[in-house]
Amino acid sequence: MASIRRTTPYPSSPLCNDGIPRVESPSHKLLYGSNYSPTTTSSSRLKRFLSGIFLFPSSQKNSKKQLKRSITRFSLFFVFGFLLGLTPFGTIDFDTQFTSNSSQPQDFSLDHHHTQTVNRVIRENAVVEGGGDGVDGGGGGIGGVDEGVIGIEGGGAGETGGIRDGGDDGMGSVVIVKKQLIIVTPTYNRALQAYFLHRLGQTLRLVEAPLLWIIVEMNMLSMETAEILRKSGVMYRHLVCAKNSTNVKDRGVHQRNTVLQHIEQHKLDGIVYFADDDNIYSLELFQSLREISRFGTWPVAMLAQSKAKAILEGPVCNGSQVIGWHTNEKSKRLRRFHVDMSGFAFNSTILWDPKKWHRPTSKPVRQLDTVKEGFQETTFIEQVVEDEYQMEGLPEGCSRVMNWHLHLDARNLVYPGGWLLQKNLDAVLPVSEFG
Repeated sequence: MASIRRTTPYPSSPLCNDGIPRVESPSHKLLYGSNYSPTTTSSSRLKRFLSGIFLFPSSQKNSKKQLKRSITRFSLFFVFGFLLGLTPFGTIDFDTQFTSNSSQPQDFSLDHHHTQTVNRVIRENAVVEGGGDGVDGGGGGIGGVDEGVIGIEGGGAGETGGIRDGGDDGMGSVVIVKKQLIIVTPTYNRALQAYFLHRLGQTLRLVEAPLLWIIVEMNMLSMETAEILRKSGVMYRHLVCAKNSTNVKDRGVHQRNTVLQHIEQHKLDGIVYFADDDNIYSLELFQSLREISRFGTWPVAMLAQSKAKAILEGPVCNGSQVIGWHTNEKSKRLRRFHVDMSGFAFNSTILWDPKKWHRPTSKPVRQLDTVKEGFQETTFIEQVVEDEYQMEGLPEGCSRVMNWHLHLDARNLVYPGGWLLQKNLDAVLPVSEFG
């Protein structure tokens, strides 16, 4: 091989434009030999580059035979290196990871503390998907239209079992399933509607998830109501009761039946509670609803028709067992169950899974518009339970009032259509008078 050592100094080089001597890099001499010239053709450069890589003697660098041999060698070394890279340099002891006597595979070792932390965070924030027991058709985000029901859906109905946040799942995480609350609210256009809906929406916003608020109106959706629901921060569904209002005796009955049909059709799983928008509710009430297995009831405080005194109506309990009823209305003592519409809640699976609760008939559970006013509650409850032994009194001993049923709505007040002023008000006191 030719020596690259020089015994004579570099010849003098011409000056660059800036006056600095230009010296060619020795690397060009090493790669291309002493005959390197800037005018060398592209093919010669390629051949010399390859021959320089394999360091062939300069006398053989133009030989096609040597070039072909070098390419062959390059290919062989490439294949050898590729195969060498696929060869594992370590072994896995499968005898310690998987034994023939063990029926369960062993997990690869991970940071146990990190795994527990991740599992706990996931279970505290994830919604359990209940498969067939959940929503099989309703889904959809805010503004989605539900098939078979005239209305706007806000958020999916989510899951049936609830949210896991606590119990042991075998990996150090606590898992407790929270039941979903299905709050049903009939509403209609009136002077204080916006106030009532805002107040109820802010209350439900403080309740732990999962919670689904189903609001139902008559004949058509109100854009004003829809705007309130969108801003409430609560997962909701906005439905319409398509019923001829001229044939309706009790509007609320048909509105609730629309929601019952919706729950039955989509197999929503949770605790159903009828919450009118003009009532007052405590957070303790919604916490207690999740303790219900089949049917829960509690006493409700109400204003008398004269609005001069408060009366109580509801169950009398020994612990959680209902042993009697209390009512101040003599005209209602013929009822089987003395409870207000906002004084009970029940498991929604009663509506669409009668075999689970051994219901004698699979006939749909609905409120009746044909009964006398004040008897809708008892005729509905008679379709859900057989007697008091299938009820659960809330809270323990039924000793606390958790919601009020008020009759404060002013029906004869005049309010702007659509809650918007048609024209600007007259300036009775102009600003100039105060200047």
